[in-house]
Amino acid sequence: MKIVIFFAFALLTSCVSQYGSVGLERAPKIVNVSSFDPKERQRAGDSYSEHNVSALRQNQALGLIARCGKGLTLDEKCADFLSAADREGMRLGTYFFVLHGIDPVYQADQYINRLRQIAYQKNLLGKPILLVGDFDSKSSPADLVAFIDRVQQRTGVMPVTYLENSSSLRRALSSASSQQKNRIRQSPYWIALYSHTSGFRTPNDLLEAYGIWNRWALWQYAGVEWEGRSIAKHYHHGPWRSPRFFGSMDRPLEHNAFNGSLADLDAFWARHSWTVR
Repeated sequence: MKIVIFFAFALLTSCVSQYGSVGLERAPKIVNVSSFDPKERQRAGDSYSEHNVSALRQNQALGLIARCGKGLTLDEKCADFLSAADREGMRLGTYFFVLHGIDPVYQADQYINRLRQIAYQKNLLGKPILLVGDFDSKSSPADLVAFIDRVQQRTGVMPVTYLENSSSLRRALSSASSQQKNRIRQSPYWIALYSHTSGFRTPNDLLEAYGIWNRWALWQYAGVEWEGRSIAKHYHHGPWRSPRFFGSMDRPLEHNAFNGSLADLDAFWARHSWTVR
C-alpha cells in the first residue's frame, strides 16, 4: 500500500511540475482587463465594471492588471479599474501594449507619465503598481530592450514581459544577440497559452520555443477572442483543466495563474512594482 501511495504522489508531483510549481487550483489567480472589458454577458452569474470589481475579488482574484495604453493611445478605463481594485484590497498592476513601428522609448514615457497622473488623480500614491510590457507580434528584440531599459531608467523597476504565442515573435527572439537575450531574460516572462491545440502542450514547451527564459512567472491560461462575439478560450489539458468562466462570473474574461505560492507572489509583486510618491 505504501508503495502505491508513493507512486501516486510521485506521479501527481511530476504532472504538476510540467506546468508550474503549484497546480491550477492552488495557484494564485490574477485577472487582466482593458477598455474592452467587461465583455458582454453570456450566462447567469456575477458581473463587474471598471467602477466595481468586488465580484472578481469574491471569486479569489488576488490582483488586477489593467491596460494603460496601446501605441499612441491611452486606455480610458485604466484609472477607474485601478481605483476599483484598490478599494477591494487587490494587488494593482498595469500593462502597456507596445506597438512595433512607434518609438518604444516614447511608448515607455507615455506609460510612466500616465501612471504618475493616475496615481495623483485616484489617490494611489504610495501604492505599488506592477509594470508590464505587452509586445505586439511584429516586435523586434531591440523593441523589447529599448522599452525595458526606458521603464527601468524612469522607475528603477524591471518590468514584466508579456508575449503572445506568436511564431513571428519566436523567430525574432531566436535571432536576438546574446546581449539582447541576457537583457530580456532579466524581465520575468508572462506566458500566453490558452489552447493546447496550438502545438504546445505545456507552458514549458512554449518557454523552450522562445529560448530566452528558464522559468515563467505568470500564465494566461484563459483568454478571450472576438468572433462576432466574445469567445472564451481556456486551457484544459492534463492536470491544468481550466473552466470556461472565472468562478461565478457571467461573462468571459482573461485570467492568469502565478507560478508560486502566495508568499512568492507578494515578493514578485513588490520586486516588479513602481510606487509613485
